[in-house]
Amino acid sequence: MNERFVGLISGTSADGIDAALVTFDPDGRLAEAPLTLTLPYPTALRRSLIQCMRRDAALPLDRLGQLDQQVGLAFSAATLTLLEEAKLSPSAIHAIGSHGQTLFHAPDAGLPHTLQIGDPNQIAAGTGIPVVADFRRADMVAGGQGAPLAPGLHAALWRCSGITRAVINLGGIANVTTLPGDPGQAVTAYDSGPANCLLDLWHSRHRGGPVDTDGEWARTGKPVASLLSAMLADSYFSRPAPKSTGREYFDGQWLDSHLGAHLSPLPPEDVQATLLALTIETVAQAIETTAAKEAYVCGGGAHNSALLQGLRMRMPGVSIAATDTLGLPADDVEAVAFAWLAMRHTRQQAGNLPSVTGARYAAILGGRYLPPISASDPG
Repeated sequence: MNERFVGLISGTSADGIDAALVTFDPDGRLAEAPLTLTLPYPTALRRSLIQCMRRDAALPLDRLGQLDQQVGLAFSAATLTLLEEAKLSPSAIHAIGSHGQTLFHAPDAGLPHTLQIGDPNQIAAGTGIPVVADFRRADMVAGGQGAPLAPGLHAALWRCSGITRAVINLGGIANVTTLPGDPGQAVTAYDSGPANCLLDLWHSRHRGGPVDTDGEWARTGKPVASLLSAMLADSYFSRPAPKSTGREYFDGQWLDSHLGAHLSPLPPEDVQATLLALTIETVAQAIETTAAKEAYVCGGGAHNSALLQGLRMRMPGVSIAATDTLGLPADDVEAVAFAWLAMRHTRQQAGNLPSVTGARYAAILGGRYLPPISASDPG
């Protein structure tokens, strides 16, 4: 019997909530095309979230609690909007998989930890639907990085015998999944470095808008070789996988430290072009360690033609296309992944791939949060 799930996520760019209504068959395959939508965060909420992600942020506990509730309410509202568009009642949904909003991710700390907010109790109460949330920490308790988690979906949908493929997720952070064509080889994936997080930050500082649409501003500049070399010398890039990172590391402080070390001020557009080149180079280096001849791009960066053009020029031997060509739009992959993880949880199946995260064992990810006993369809 087919089952419907909702997947919810706001990525490291914190620009809004991606929601997906996904129907899975008994074998865990997509039974039909997902229905998706994106709801932007209110401006004030997004500003607060971005401020909290700074490594030097001082966040009072009462403010953290308020943000947790605000994000939970926003996720609940996104779910109800999605169901209204689908003309479905909450009773038609088996469960919601909510990633929440990551504020901090420290898998390599003495006591590894990660923090996602968006109270799942608030989502369950507001929708009347069971919620699966807190996906990352079970993997971290098992010794893993807690990320990336979408490669399980990538493998389930797109692994193909005889063809080695790469999946490039270009969100705030870039990560690369390798799907070997040899069934005997394990899937691998890791965060290759910054993508939209630094591009958006620098654009916001100098142009006012949150996004360098289509990389238009970056195209007006020229990469600064010395700055790019200094950035690439960061120890994160030479660290072996498994590894994961976030905007708590690749942030304004990281960027400013490199700019401050430069001998003379640089034109802002040249810095933007250099940040674009940084993403291109680190993604290419990740793919060059594999035998992949096909790469499929998802995430917001899939709409940045300057970034895609740069990747194609850097890797002429690799065919690069959006995941749309595989049947799943580039904007929808992450939200569908958390619907998939919720499905795996409810069927008591592991959601992590130890070959990706470095965990000692495969684990059922997340905890389940039930709506009030008396809850009925809010509509």
